Amino acid sequence: MSSLPNIVLIMTDQQRADSIGALGASWMHTPTLDRLVDEGTTFTNAFVTSPVCVSSRASVFQGVYPHTTNVFTNFEPWLPTWVSWLADAGYHCVNIGKMHINPYDAKGGFHQRFMVENKDRPLFLEDRERAIYDEWDKALRARGLRKPSRYTRIEADPEDFRQALGCFTWEVDDDMHPDNFVGNTAKWWLEERQAPTPFFLQIGFPGPHPPYDPTAKHLAAYDDVDIPFDHPTADELAAQPPMHQTLRDSMTHYNIDSVAWRQDPDRQAILRLRRHYAANVTMIDEKVGEIIETLDRRGYLDNTLIVFCSDHADALGDHGHIQKWTMYDCVTRVPLIFWSKTGIEAGLRCDDLVQLMDIAPTLLDVAGIDTPDTWEARPLTPMLRTGAWPEGRFRDHVYAELGRDHIQSASELVIMRRGVRWKIVVYPGERDGELYDLAADPGETTNLWQVPEHRGHRDAAIAEVLEWHALSTFRANRPKTPKPQSPMPLTK
Repeated sequence: MSSLPNIVLIMTDQQRADSIGALGASWMHTPTLDRLVDEGTTFTNAFVTSPVCVSSRASVFQGVYPHTTNVFTNFEPWLPTWVSWLADAGYHCVNIGKMHINPYDAKGGFHQRFMVENKDRPLFLEDRERAIYDEWDKALRARGLRKPSRYTRIEADPEDFRQALGCFTWEVDDDMHPDNFVGNTAKWWLEERQAPTPFFLQIGFPGPHPPYDPTAKHLAAYDDVDIPFDHPTADELAAQPPMHQTLRDSMTHYNIDSVAWRQDPDRQAILRLRRHYAANVTMIDEKVGEIIETLDRRGYLDNTLIVFCSDHADALGDHGHIQKWTMYDCVTRVPLIFWSKTGIEAGLRCDDLVQLMDIAPTLLDVAGIDTPDTWEARPLTPMLRTGAWPEGRFRDHVYAELGRDHIQSASELVIMRRGVRWKIVVYPGERDGELYDLAADPGETTNLWQVPEHRGHRDAAIAEVLEWHALSTFRANRPKTPKPQSPMPLTK
């Protein structure tokens, strides 16, 4: 038997950092995640490198920012790197659920993949000439069930669909809900496994990404739950860059992921939306608990590191927005929890700024694999093992990047830099931007970009962002610096 630990990386899609009871969300029913928080190490200020799925995941699996992966949107090809390194080190590497590799059905370094991708739409090959049917599609077909989607819901009741804001009660067999299906498939794989080698199991839950579609049982648990939120004011909306209005228009005019958004939904509509979302999270929490029970029953848990995270979050009506594509904390800050029976600081909550991609060198460190010197991701293992960093603060700033696509269509490039106090969002080539004093305005409702007394700070921050971008691009694309050599004399 190997002394290397098993690694289970659980990644949800579009889960907010404020969706876990133990981290202050008193309205949430998340007993499993609460346990992981109470017994593990939680990074409460973990930020993604991009507010869209594919770009964020590419950074996690390649250890660098989007300007180096060259993946800025959800439609660019990429393949993981370090999964194959774990395989070379003796790990059995398996993905169950969503990975969002492009192309969707690539192996990506895994020995096995049980692919389950987006809940709402069909998947296509790059030439888009034939559909890709994932494991969930096949299971639905075997049951004789029609996959719930925007197409079936519009067909059933167009007016209800228009009013729903992406919120539905799951229509077919409960165990065929994609999050239940992924969780049950992971349990089945663990039950059937016989190999003595260590494993890397990446579990990708499709939720709580919309449609917001919990089962009736889980939605009932939130019938009378009050979930706090701040309704955006007219002044806040007016101070946002034009890109934001274009994005809201796109979300209103197109049924993206079954969400027929409205420009100004009332408080009751937002409360209904958040209750559905919360119920989706609780469904996942329940399945994570069952996976942990299965690990324990099979004798794996004593030597397993569990990592729980999400690829980005969801505005859920904050700032007048739904889903992603912006740089607000409600979109870019995500859960990040490490849990193990041994070797992890228990009950620790680290408030330092970290990037989600810092998972990569951390897992490689645990597996005894060196990290490339061109990576900008940094290992979190010092905090996990000792509860402290060897050199003070871990990061002074975190960054995120986003490129233009068919949904975020108004800006060619967006770059965010967030520190402890200040956040700046730069739109290169455009005059507008965002500047927030997080000490005075933690909710990011007052954009200071055009306020005269902050222009000096704004302009200095713009220069620093562009300097970071240039140096980061240069360093991440350079090979390892060779040792300097003594100059050769021209003559003897």
